Amino acid sequence: MMTIYPAIDLKNGRVVRLLQGRADRETVYFENPVIPAKLWKEAGAEWLHIVDLDGAFTGQPRNWDVVEKVVELGLKVQLGGGLRDVESVRNAVNRGVDRVVIGTKAVDGEDFIKELVDLFGEKIAVGIDAKQGKVAVRGWVSTTDVSALDLAAKAAELGVQTIIYTDISRDGMLSGPNFEGQMALAKSVPCSIIASGGVSSTEDVIRFGELNREQPNLSGCIVGKALYEKRVDLEKAFAALSR
Repeated sequence: MMTIYPAIDLKNGRVVRLLQGRADRETVYFENPVIPAKLWKEAGAEWLHIVDLDGAFTGQPRNWDVVEKVVELGLKVQLGGGLRDVESVRNAVNRGVDRVVIGTKAVDGEDFIKELVDLFGEKIAVGIDAKQGKVAVRGWVSTTDVSALDLAAKAAELGVQTIIYTDISRDGMLSGPNFEGQMALAKSVPCSIIASGGVSSTEDVIRFGELNREQPNLSGCIVGKALYEKRVDLEKAFAALSR
């Protein structure tokens, strides 16, 4: 069944959304991240997707206290942002994080990814953030010449079991996901694919559930701004997916 991952993006300890990843286009939704975490849990969520934006921009995670509070709620945590060395990843796992997302270092750090997979197995995911099919890094500030499909294939070869694929052009725009691109990636690798970017309605989530039945390794979707703008009804989405 399709897993829904409500997203909590952290900046200076607050819950924010950045329009297409731009630090100058910030909207603050909650001062206390525990409040939305509790809301999503009460609606039926088992996982949360947490992004430490301070970590993404600086290269070092900054919001460990928030992560620990969410873990204490009994939610599974998928964490990304600034996790660019083994010690940071080990620190996350030791604090109860269930899955660590490696983004920037996955592009040119083949040995690093292999080492992490050897050490932490299925707890390691690769985050592929793409713009027009090319991978973006460092909080989406820089775009590389690396193809998203090529990076996904390399991650699969290294034993990565989960890939989070974000279409930057759709992120935060409430314009609908790139369903075709997500399906193409899922068909190209054996990894579990978690779709991100553009979910704008409960119907979008339900559509991902339909695609999951067709392509089972398209196994999850991340929902961010649409939750905070009350465009997605989590309880309704969970009910539809369970039918």
